[in-house]
Amino acid sequence: MLNKLFGFFSKDIGIDLGTANTLVYVRGKGIVINEPSIVAINNKTGTILEIGQEARKMVGRTPGYIVVARPLVAGVVSDFEVTEQMLKYFIDKVHQESFSLLPRPRVVIGVPSGVTEVEKRAVEDAAYNAGAREVYLIEEPMAAAIGARLPVQEAAANVIIDIGGGSTEVAVISMGGVVASRSLRIAGNKFNEDIIRYLREERNMLIGEATAENIKIRLGSAYPLDEELSGEIRGRDLVSGLPREIVITSEEIRKAISRSVKSILTDIKATIEETPPELIADLLSRNVYLSGGGSLLRGMDEIVSHEIKLPVKVVDDPLTSVARGCGFVLENIDKLKEVLVETSKEAYL
Repeated sequence: MLNKLFGFFSKDIGIDLGTANTLVYVRGKGIVINEPSIVAINNKTGTILEIGQEARKMVGRTPGYIVVARPLVAGVVSDFEVTEQMLKYFIDKVHQESFSLLPRPRVVIGVPSGVTEVEKRAVEDAAYNAGAREVYLIEEPMAAAIGARLPVQEAAANVIIDIGGGSTEVAVISMGGVVASRSLRIAGNKFNEDIIRYLREERNMLIGEATAENIKIRLGSAYPLDEELSGEIRGRDLVSGLPREIVITSEEIRKAISRSVKSILTDIKATIEETPPELIADLLSRNVYLSGGGSLLRGMDEIVSHEIKLPVKVVDDPLTSVARGCGFVLENIDKLKEVLVETSKEAYL
């Protein structure tokens, strides 16, 4: 009864709980929060110092007793308590301008396709403990397709490839359900690791994660460019141990991430091969859609199209498609209940 009373003063929210970023959609307002899924913890006291944007500023710049961590790995909860604190921080931030003293919102959260019951339960429990009144889960490729306004409830093939920070989700959707899918733990963060490894092994230079992310955005590409790019990067020379600046090209970055890109392409082809023949026929006259931050890598749509011999299009605003899909489901929960993942637990009363 109390939950229903508090719920009256709470704002229903949709959450894209990503490995790299967390986006929060508020019913009637749209996306109001887009912050890194990063938490800074003081190991001496066990307290959380900063969450989100402020914690990101600390990456690679803290003393030994302060750990800057990502509580989600490949879209799955790896640190339950820290995830709970992060969710509570975002829920409270949404309600800080309202009169709700104890927010109890309904929450729709995107989870990777193929998550185990244990992983689903971890997300649910973290959300309930963070203050949610009701928790609904939706597979991220389904949320991305809904966010891109694809006709997911029609009897036709909708192919969505969601390349996030920690995982790549490939799904063929028809009649409100996933017909064939693959979840691969290779995505944007793996590209960063590839760049760090390449520079260490090939150029004797050590760089950090933030620098690798910056290089990927500035110079990264999955497919040969009409005009190749180049730029300076700074790091530590592994021979002398001193700071050094070198020039690197987009061709080198493409070589560095090529194995990971190839793994994604293999999974896309395998998912399409599992699709029933009638739906395969639909694909010849429909686009395959890319979403997520990884779809913004130069030439990603071109290399996917080249490999699967089908037209490929990047959805509008791919970074927010999952969050927008969660929000759309939230606002049409009764009509779209069939697209939700079955949960093991009822809302607390």
